[in-house]
Amino acid sequence: MRRAAAHGWPAQWKKFLDSWEQATLALRLLAIDPGLGGITIRARSGPVRDRLLGQIGPDVRKLHPAISDAALFGGLDLSATLQKGHLVQEQGLLSQPGPLILTMAERASTALAARLSIALDAGQHSLIALDEGAEPDEVLNPKLTERLAFHVDLSDCRLGETGATEMPGFAPQTQRLPSVPPDAREAVTRIAAQFGIDSLRAPLFTLRAARAHAALLGRDSVTSDDLEIACALTLAHRATRIPQDPAPQEPDTPPPDQAEQENEQDTLDLPDEMLLDAVRAMLPDNLLERLAAQKARSGRGNGSGAAHKGNRRGRPLPSRAGRMHDGARIDIIATLRAAAPWQTIRKQATGRDTLQIRTGDIHVKRFEEKSDRLLIFTVDASGSSALSRLAEAKGAVELLLAQAYARRDHVALVAFRGTEAELLLPPTRSLVQTKRRLAALPGGGATPLAAGMATAFEQATQAVRRGLTPTVAILTDGRANIALDGTANRKQAALDAQQIARLLRASGIDALVIDTGNRPEPALRDLAQTLAATYLPMPRADAKRLSQSVATALGD
Repeated sequence: MRRAAAHGWPAQWKKFLDSWEQATLALRLLAIDPGLGGITIRARSGPVRDRLLGQIGPDVRKLHPAISDAALFGGLDLSATLQKGHLVQEQGLLSQPGPLILTMAERASTALAARLSIALDAGQHSLIALDEGAEPDEVLNPKLTERLAFHVDLSDCRLGETGATEMPGFAPQTQRLPSVPPDAREAVTRIAAQFGIDSLRAPLFTLRAARAHAALLGRDSVTSDDLEIACALTLAHRATRIPQDPAPQEPDTPPPDQAEQENEQDTLDLPDEMLLDAVRAMLPDNLLERLAAQKARSGRGNGSGAAHKGNRRGRPLPSRAGRMHDGARIDIIATLRAAAPWQTIRKQATGRDTLQIRTGDIHVKRFEEKSDRLLIFTVDASGSSALSRLAEAKGAVELLLAQAYARRDHVALVAFRGTEAELLLPPTRSLVQTKRRLAALPGGGATPLAAGMATAFEQATQAVRRGLTPTVAILTDGRANIALDGTANRKQAALDAQQIARLLRASGIDALVIDTGNRPEPALRDLAQTLAATYLPMPRADAKRLSQSVATALGD
């Protein structure tokens, strides 16, 4: 209700703004038409979510992010096979059609998201993804999100705002849903395009939701109210831009014969403005900030260290067939599963009535762990930067260092001025020492940008060899005028910086370019493009805004 008053939407849009009603209505539509794929419910575990899930029904099956392929698709029942002496298969959770609940959905791996996407594309299942992320970047896999028609945020929903709702059971669709007029299909596609939605699944979900809503209310055909509600539920959370109001145009008057033909057709007199208003009423207040954060996170960095597979520690992964070697750990259950189907043949061949395991049956355990991240701050301390933004840059780096310390990241500090760069602080986790070195950073002299990048590159390559995941953050006004050989040559300085940028990109090192000048520098934009890095022009930002923008770009 607060959002309706803030944006001045008409009273009829209030029905779109109650998150509990959105969730219950979306679940009812999903029960009518499982082809809608599913719903993402963003809410931490609590009484509100428990009340909602308690109304779904007992036939739902729960998944967790670390579920194995055997539990999903079924496989060999080891104990029954060994007991009965012949193969006994057990069914997986995807063996029977029906609704699924994925807990901690934001932690689902890419592999699990791919498997669930295949199951949803087959049309036999619907998915209720419980997004329990605490940070904006902790979200469900986008490929899986695309296959779910609805998204509801219950984070601010209070228990007193909820109510009991009778939910129909989830079952494959058998009845024929109301049809949608052809002009409605064109209108929904136009609305999706105006909000920057490039997936064709979105308008298809909108049409299916409109048909399900009409069936829910016992209608024989889809009305304008059905389409408005369907657009609000399926398009608002997918919007990537806010459309501008078009200039008013005089409607074209069709010839009399054509008008008579249109009246005879099954059309729906629904202007695009009504559908636009329905979606706008559901747009989150922080849409622009969220889109900016998503754009920044679309770079190569992901806000954490890189994932490394090993056989000692970390998050468990499905075991794989392999050989015994130093440090390998046998997955006994998986090994027995692989050996069980061959026991009868092997016993007949050898004449021994004992369990026989061959080398090809051996399965070894695998784990995935995140390496520590190293943030290499490369700060311009030249005269041009000192006159403009060095104080703000120092303040921003100090705030970022505090955030890195809270995450237990490693940090390093490189400063460049005069004719060379200096490593003021090797990779460390000491916040006090880092602040002391940063405060003593002097300003003045020329701008050896290439030298600073070269020093950062050396530190990054050394960090990779030590198992760290480096990210280079360059803060400069971009007025490079000192080449790598120390000569004052502005043209050669730019070429040297581009050469180091190509080395950083070829080495797979993430980077971030922050333009601290009073005006955006085109040369820095080109440098960021060479680095395949995020470019942040911050001409008038103070230290706090500068650090917030950098943290967002780093995915923190």
